[in-house]
Amino acid sequence: MVFSSVIFLFFFLPAVYIMYCFCSGIRMKNALLVIASLLFYAFGEPVYIILMIGSILSNYVIARLIASHQRGTGIFLCMAVVFNLGLLGIFKYATLFIQTIGGLFGEQPSHPEIVLPIGISFYTFQALSYCIDVYRDRELVQKNVWKLTLYISFFPQLIAGPIVKYHDIEKQLSDRAVTIGDTAVGIRRFICGLGKKLLIANTMAYVVDTLYTTQMNMMLTAWVSAVCYIFQIYFDFSGYSDMAVGLGRMFGFTFQENFQYPYISTGIREFWHRWHISLSTWFKEYLYIPLGGNQKGKARTMLNKLIVFMATGIWHGADWTFLLWGLFHGLFITLEDKGVFPLKNRMFAHIYTMLVVICGFVIFRADTVGQAVHILGAMFTGFHMEAVEMMILAKILTPWNAVCAIAAAVLSTPVSGWLKQKIKKETVFYAASVVLLAVCIMELASGSYNPFIYFRF
Repeated sequence: MVFSSVIFLFFFLPAVYIMYCFCSGIRMKNALLVIASLLFYAFGEPVYIILMIGSILSNYVIARLIASHQRGTGIFLCMAVVFNLGLLGIFKYATLFIQTIGGLFGEQPSHPEIVLPIGISFYTFQALSYCIDVYRDRELVQKNVWKLTLYISFFPQLIAGPIVKYHDIEKQLSDRAVTIGDTAVGIRRFICGLGKKLLIANTMAYVVDTLYTTQMNMMLTAWVSAVCYIFQIYFDFSGYSDMAVGLGRMFGFTFQENFQYPYISTGIREFWHRWHISLSTWFKEYLYIPLGGNQKGKARTMLNKLIVFMATGIWHGADWTFLLWGLFHGLFITLEDKGVFPLKNRMFAHIYTMLVVICGFVIFRADTVGQAVHILGAMFTGFHMEAVEMMILAKILTPWNAVCAIAAAVLSTPVSGWLKQKIKKETVFYAASVVLLAVCIMELASGSYNPFIYFRF
């Protein structure tokens, strides 16, 4: 079940929220949200819900073992790491591993078809963060298995994040309140995310997916696909995050922000402070700092950063393109640290940053490394014209698509904050939200193209 679907908007969400309002006491509210979350996941993954429940129970037991022992807790923490990363290894990376080994020996061994469970990268990282938090502070252990189940399976952030760290939400599992104001703010935030997804991300997705089915040789075609993709992935994922944050607010939860206008960055380091914040902070807390961070010399710091960005790339998917994308960003952060790029001039720094981000996302989006190299080559050397590509561009670059691209460029900046300063009346924004919701409903009714990028991860 996706947020931008009729069944979620008009049946699931209203029913759950109305029942939630009538529940008395935190125990009943939590029980309802657990049941709703399991139903939400089972709607799309009826088989793998058993896997998720097994993961929750296993991490619950491991954390209790960590908290109940004075010595040897490191062994139990290793169990948590091996168990959770083992799940990812089996379901996400086994096929790539088998194919790679077979390729080295000139064979393509047969292997069972492994279907990637939706959201496994997100809920596995949440479960692992819980065990690590308990290892660091045993007072954080959750003795109520239903509260832990709610933390890991809560449907707003279950299948595409943001990744919620346990210590950020631990108190809210036991004590929270829902006010009319929270509900109103949450609904408005949800509608904004829905608009991002349906009106901008989906439009850009149509352009990108159409161009990626062709052999892009022209500079113009390659750049159109690359620019449209950075808008698609940003508005798809930030739109989902907005919807998740809004839904959490409706049920009394406060989630950390996941995006802070990353395309206004003036350096790759700043970009990662603004992009997919929940993932970058997760790796900082649970991988970079434990590796030693920047406390063990320049060479070790450089190595630690490359390891983190390699892990960031691999987390996104079982393909060499993701690994290269992660290392690509790690390389430029390392070069920035060495002062190779003078970032004092904001205009130069912004242009440089966007060039790196755009080229990086070409690698990220490509189906193969070879395709990525071809498109990057066309972006910088494809000066010739091709009739077939010009016909495709003429077909897909409609006035509506052009308007959406312009809107995407504008909304990638903090224009909403500027508007809030100029327009003091909150009623204006709520009225605009109602209009936006009506437009989104019409878009849904038309049965438009409606993929979610981060379901792959």
